[in-house]
Amino acid sequence: MSAESFDLFVIGAGSAGVRAARMAARLGARVAVADPAPLGGTCVNLGCVPKKLYSFAAHYADAFEESRGYGWSTTEPVFDWATLKAHRAREISRLNGIYGQLLDGSGVTTLRSRATLSGPNEVEVDGRIHHAKHVLVATGGRPVVPVLPGHELAITSNEIFDLPEFPKRLVVIGGGYIASEFASIFSGLGSHVTQLYRGEQILRGFDDDIRNFVAAEMGKKGVVLRTVAQVTRIDRSAGALQVTLADGTLLPADTILYATGRRPNTEGLGLAELDVRLSPNGAVVVDEHYRSSVPTIHALGDVIDRVQLTPVATAEAMALVDRLFGQGKRSVNYELIPTAVFTDPNIGTVGLTEAAARERFGEVRIFRSEFRPLKHSLSGSSERTLLKLVVDAKSDRVVGLHMVGGDAGEIVQGFGVALTAGATKAQFDATIGIHPTAAEEFVTMREPVVA
Repeated sequence: MSAESFDLFVIGAGSAGVRAARMAARLGARVAVADPAPLGGTCVNLGCVPKKLYSFAAHYADAFEESRGYGWSTTEPVFDWATLKAHRAREISRLNGIYGQLLDGSGVTTLRSRATLSGPNEVEVDGRIHHAKHVLVATGGRPVVPVLPGHELAITSNEIFDLPEFPKRLVVIGGGYIASEFASIFSGLGSHVTQLYRGEQILRGFDDDIRNFVAAEMGKKGVVLRTVAQVTRIDRSAGALQVTLADGTLLPADTILYATGRRPNTEGLGLAELDVRLSPNGAVVVDEHYRSSVPTIHALGDVIDRVQLTPVATAEAMALVDRLFGQGKRSVNYELIPTAVFTDPNIGTVGLTEAAARERFGEVRIFRSEFRPLKHSLSGSSERTLLKLVVDAKSDRVVGLHMVGGDAGEIVQGFGVALTAGATKAQFDATIGIHPTAAEEFVTMREPVVA
């Protein structure tokens, strides 16, 4: 078939691919994007958005109970899994449509089929070869399940949102943020959740105080956490599933969720045939400008396995497009990335952990506050909040800010601006707090807990 030429051909219509396509088109480039899956990628369809919606749903059980302390009388609430699934699907479908409208409105050619590379400047879609000055691979990643006896009986985060039946007993295998979030979500929705992690504490890479604190709080909410737990096999017995641990423990379950890692989607794209350099796990190796070992082929987002967060991927997309079609002034600062984990309670964090700050700066000052939020003085809940500041002693600059508590992500986003601007502890101290809020504690902590 006849060829069509583009300035930029994007393979993958997730958050990063759509952002790159739209921004390039606005700068006058002729752009195409190809993806057979629903528009929006993992974040919209199987990640951030549906997960946050289910997190909202999971909080209502506590909210109904806590309302009694404020004078409300209600009948016993009943949760309907089918209703939640249907409403989620409707919202995701709406967002898929919005993504399509954004692409169409920007003048992007959208191809709803799988694309493969047939040359450094050639992309094949449905047997048709398209020429492109630049190709962007933004195909994201997928969850992986370790191979062990019975692994095919487990599900991943891709399937968890649409289970035919709500699991009364859920075993979550993994200790990262995805595993921890789903453990909290399904516990809140009413499932008996056991979370298994082979390490000594969940959420490796987060500040140790945060890890220990949130694990304890999740335990209060019903999540049974078993660390240093190694799964050896999964079986089906008498209509139920059973997990066997290395120590011989047998755990019955209705559903087993594996959330132990993700792998970049690079197989079958033609990258290896073009000698595009890949890392051992299949990620595209790129330079500081997201250019692969083949100069016309670029990659970003989860497929480069650098920082697997949607806002980071979209920032990378804007930096790349600015370099290819703009003024080349944009860049991505990986040093200060605000992050939220939607466990119950939430985590919000930006900057360095205490351990990382000590390694980098030597002398640091630590400020920490733990308290029962005002809301729970009447609710009857035993939930507590933790706030922590990490300060470089020499410069007085706040280099790490961490929180476990209600709306932690919403609170920490604003403080991310402050840390990006280089705010010092003295400037935090000079800021007037909003009373009564949990956030005000960040500007009222005066005495370091560790000199």
